[in-house]
Amino acid sequence: MRTATVLFSLVLVAFAYTKGEELKLAEPCDTEACKLPSCRCSSSAIPGNLEPRDTPQFVVLTFDDGVNVNNIPLYRNLLYNRVNKNRCNVGVTFFVNHEYTDYSLVNELYNRGFEIGLHSITHKTDTQYWREASYETMMREFGDQKTQMAHFANIPISAIHGLRSPFLQMSGNSTYQMMNSAGLRYDLSWPTIRFTDPGLWPYTLHYESTQDCIIPPCPTASIPGPWILPMVAWTDMQGFPCSMVDSCYYNPGSDNEEGWFKFILENFERHYLNNRAPFGFYIHEWYIRVNPGLQRAFTRFLDMINNLNDVFMVNGNDVIDWVQNPIPVDEYVKKDCQRLTPAACRPTSCGPLQSDHNPTSYYMTICNRCPRRYPWLNDPLGE
Repeated sequence: MRTATVLFSLVLVAFAYTKGEELKLAEPCDTEACKLPSCRCSSSAIPGNLEPRDTPQFVVLTFDDGVNVNNIPLYRNLLYNRVNKNRCNVGVTFFVNHEYTDYSLVNELYNRGFEIGLHSITHKTDTQYWREASYETMMREFGDQKTQMAHFANIPISAIHGLRSPFLQMSGNSTYQMMNSAGLRYDLSWPTIRFTDPGLWPYTLHYESTQDCIIPPCPTASIPGPWILPMVAWTDMQGFPCSMVDSCYYNPGSDNEEGWFKFILENFERHYLNNRAPFGFYIHEWYIRVNPGLQRAFTRFLDMINNLNDVFMVNGNDVIDWVQNPIPVDEYVKKDCQRLTPAACRPTSCGPLQSDHNPTSYYMTICNRCPRRYPWLNDPLGE
């Protein structure tokens, strides 16, 4: 009872910072009232009532955590100059946290056409911190990070659309209230192990979600605006679900290329041969680097899907674009490729920089003038 009271109090506080009125509990979805492009019920039904054979199969590859000199070589080798069969560059989403990030390399990834998402300023390892985070805390972690990312990487703030919570730890309604205030479009933090076969398509929070709540608290209120891109779980080799590839406990083993290729393909085909819900390949770069069999198998998998006429590697924001305006694959392949205006960067090394939260001196590389202090919560630009 006490927990429920605390959560209810958090909800009221969160909402007070936005619209000044109580949140309304989400009701079961009204399919007659909830229509695209702005509203969609949580469902495994293909948007636009398309047949699977007419539906593009989207592959959403994401990498989490800081971007730096340790992981940029693999990104360059694995992803640069890849194109889908429609001759458009592949899409990838990087969910980047602030600490240990080289912002000049974030700028490089952006200029290669990849999506930059948010993964918090602090990336605190205390899951209770995220579980109990208020609207105010989430605004400091993500709302301010949006400004921080655009500033230090010198990329357009309008190009930042998505977020992933650290450790996939949900913050209930607070996350989605924050997203409305911060102008963030979609969240890719919510796993499902119930809706995997067929998979769950993206949806909004106008109405009650039917998605299983694996890492509570999950949103309970009606919060129009943000989209949920569900993390449809994989199945490991013993039948256990795993939301991130590096969390699949029973896997083929570090050097087993054939085993990994078959494993990836089996999980991919659960989508491709069914309702073609977006297939997520969610991973940390280090895991690919330390498992050579996986790296070789993953390269083969990317080569394969990049040569399929109805499969497209896209970023999370591209998926939401299509869901809002679903068109059959024969129309999708004729769409013009997105054109990007390059963002300039003059790499500048800064440091030592002091911070109140840590006695250690920090160094960072950015695309503009050095801050006075190390940027952190309540001072995201280090002013």
